[in-house]
Amino acid sequence: MLVQGPLPVYAKPGDAGADLSAASAHTLKPGERALVDTGVSLALPNGFVGLVMPRSGLAVKHGISLVNAPGVIDAGYRGEIRVVVINLDPKETFVIQAGDRIAQLVIQPVSRARFHEVEKLPGTERSDGGFGSTGVSAE
Repeated sequence: MLVQGPLPVYAKPGDAGADLSAASAHTLKPGERALVDTGVSLALPNGFVGLVMPRSGLAVKHGISLVNAPGVIDAGYRGEIRVVVINLDPKETFVIQAGDRIAQLVIQPVSRARFHEVEKLPGTERSDGGFGSTGVSAE
């Protein structure tokens, strides 16, 4: 791991995501987004992926999220992890200071599928029911 900013850290035992911190300051007005450097580059082995996810506390308290969540870090990527942060709060400006925890990194194994073209897909109970097909109520 090449680090020019804060090292990713698991905040609590058992956490799946390691916190990623900003390497520089940014001010986001409502609706604005910024590409935020973390100062961290890593080399994942083949068969693994890094997923950059929003932090739930920033989302609920300040309306801060990631535009492309989850961001995907492929095993072959060797550049700096950069995070596309957005301020979804309709009124409040949000300030990111260098060192602030802005996202979390989850590293996990990944499966690679083999794709085959077919004339017809096998049937299921759900079939092609998509968005909203299971309703809202548990009844």
